[in-house]
Amino acid sequence: METDEEQRVVPFQLQFDKPVASQIKIAEWNPEKDLLAMVTEDSKILLHRFNWQRLWTIVPGRCITSLCWRPDGKAIAVGLEDGTVSLHDVENGKLLRSLKSHNVAVVCLNWEEDEQQIRDDCGNISTYEDRTSRFFPPAPRAPRRPGLVSGDSSFMDDNEDSFQELSSSSQQRFNILCSGDRDGIICFSIFGIFPIGKVNIHQFCVPLPLIDKQDECQLINASIYKVALSKDLCRLLVMCSGELIQNCKESENSEMAGTGMDGLHCLVLDTSIFWKRKNELYQVAQQASNIEELTEVIRASLSVMSKQWSDAMHTFHDKFDSLSNLIVVHGHDSSPQEELLSLLGGARTSPPVHQFLVNSLSEAGVKRVSKGVCGAGKELQLIVLNHLQPAAEIIGFRMGELRGLSRWRARYHGIGLDETLISNAAEKVGMIIVQVEWFMRLLSSVVQQFSNFFNWLLRCIRLLMSEPSDQLLPHNSELVIIFLKFLYDQDPVRQLLEASEAEQSIEIDLETMQRVKELVQFGGFSDTEFLQRTLAKNFHLMESSFKEAFLMPFTSISKKIICKDLLPLFPLASPVSVTVPMSISYYEDASQALSYQQTCQRRFTEYISFRISDDSFSNIANCIGIVRGFTRDLSSVEKGYASLEALLLYVPDGYHCADLSLYKESQMVLLLNETTTTSESSGGACMMIVQLTDLPFVPISRSTGTNDWKLHQLKDSVVYLQMENEKVRSIPHSVVAPLAVSSSRGVACVFGARKRALVYILEEDEDEVSDVE
Repeated sequence: METDEEQRVVPFQLQFDKPVASQIKIAEWNPEKDLLAMVTEDSKILLHRFNWQRLWTIVPGRCITSLCWRPDGKAIAVGLEDGTVSLHDVENGKLLRSLKSHNVAVVCLNWEEDEQQIRDDCGNISTYEDRTSRFFPPAPRAPRRPGLVSGDSSFMDDNEDSFQELSSSSQQRFNILCSGDRDGIICFSIFGIFPIGKVNIHQFCVPLPLIDKQDECQLINASIYKVALSKDLCRLLVMCSGELIQNCKESENSEMAGTGMDGLHCLVLDTSIFWKRKNELYQVAQQASNIEELTEVIRASLSVMSKQWSDAMHTFHDKFDSLSNLIVVHGHDSSPQEELLSLLGGARTSPPVHQFLVNSLSEAGVKRVSKGVCGAGKELQLIVLNHLQPAAEIIGFRMGELRGLSRWRARYHGIGLDETLISNAAEKVGMIIVQVEWFMRLLSSVVQQFSNFFNWLLRCIRLLMSEPSDQLLPHNSELVIIFLKFLYDQDPVRQLLEASEAEQSIEIDLETMQRVKELVQFGGFSDTEFLQRTLAKNFHLMESSFKEAFLMPFTSISKKIICKDLLPLFPLASPVSVTVPMSISYYEDASQALSYQQTCQRRFTEYISFRISDDSFSNIANCIGIVRGFTRDLSSVEKGYASLEALLLYVPDGYHCADLSLYKESQMVLLLNETTTTSESSGGACMMIVQLTDLPFVPISRSTGTNDWKLHQLKDSVVYLQMENEKVRSIPHSVVAPLAVSSSRGVACVFGARKRALVYILEEDEDEVSDVE
């Protein structure tokens, strides 16, 4: 026997054993590449290759509470303690988008895509074509602020295509990012960037099948642990702790508090609206996410333009304000404009004007100010032509597409696409486009008049200094007069660009206003006063109309996400001091696919595994609970058929479960620590794979009574884990959570208590593996 044991091949080849600088609290393998994302205790995100080469490190500056990959592996979602979900590019860790969907810590994330290709009503595979590229060049990016280097922009970089790839949803399968927080709020977003739903698990009243009657129950003081969306997007499993109160209609009564079942529960939410309306949601999300991106381009453009023009005007007034001071010093009571008009009219140059032009301003000063003002004007024109105007025009086209979809009431009214709101938003975009054209004409006129004024000043200075002025550019005296009367101490460009808290009205002559009203009414619009508002104000109104229009689908979808069932698992001590290891996975059930065709095209059976706290039951200790079939055709449950199965798996004496993870083909990877040692960082551990389909699952009754924990029904049928019959690998370190397992790559990463990272290959030809440690 000893000889056979010595010759026994050790499973799970150890790829390497590396030290880590800080203890790891979250780890997730990329679903498509050999990349491992890790979060350290001090909230740094590290990305390593399989060979442990580090690709990048990012520090969000806030505590990281959750992490998950986009299904195609090209982006990573990070949940933060302040309720923000940030998306980062896998290539360089660059921030792509940040969404503030929650008010408290985002404790779990799940990003799932529909593996079925989108089909039309006739069953043919259909792909949504984004027609924008037919009529427009590539969408513009936000202009970079002057003085920023690459990487400083908080929104996007000009030389990278990562953000465009994120928002270019036409290249992706339909996918949903789910995020849950510690207050029981779950948010849904399409492609991770378009919010489409939000639910609060405290507001669900769930039918509760009692032994002798039908009642309802509700959770209070609930906190979410884990969410898992099915691969067909029809069901969402939610693992949460909280107190379960019967008869939710009376749950508002304070006397009910403290009388319920306080512990770990599993909810199943009906999210079939995502599958039933995925074609419509795909198109709306594709348009809306691109509109949101281009709205940020307009916002950044207005901000940069306002800053550049403000700086140029500050330079102008810094120089020319000294003329007012000189006039006062010389005892004159005239204004600078009157003094300069007198000079233009051929009168003798007054002492303050002479001193100002020759000494204070000088020819070099005029050229410097002229370069600043005229240069800023040209920069603003370029920003409008290259960023603001094309962004507004593409938004207008996309809103036109959405308006066409909103008129298809049979398909799009059900997801909240309101024709009136979309038409109002499209009108606001049209007003922006018209006003941008007007702004360009105004800017061109202002820059021309400034340039003409500076040319006249240069000629005056040359004449005062008795220098030749033949080579100077000519000037128009009439434009100089207009400039001194209307532009010298006024700034119509800044007035249009800057947003003011006070209602600011732009003066428009009556003839123009009448003509505008006629044209607007002829076009069937309602807004006849858009030219009287600033560009910044119209942009604010446009943005508000977008939010109002896209809030309708968000609200409509949120109402259609309902809780279908609830499963009380086991009681928890309050407050919970230790995180409960748990894992959820869906496996395709091809044998019963036909009975599920009317709801979804494919049938999945979920497995839920978790470690049961030792203080939960007096007669159940050191056990792992496994539940399957909870979401299996809820209609069969209503007919009285039992589909829920579970078992209790007893961990052998001398070991306790450090973490667990469901693997492919209904397998579970267990990480067990030895309990024979008193020091946490000494001793050893082991890792093993358990085939769940070989275990004797026991049906569980759906009906329940007061304080009826489902797993307590299995106290007399505990299954003992036979380690000698399983593939077990000894680990020379005491281990800690997390256990990171990749089903697509067949590898697992284990973290030792002494800051070690061990990577094992789970799939191998055992005949070719030698034990090298």
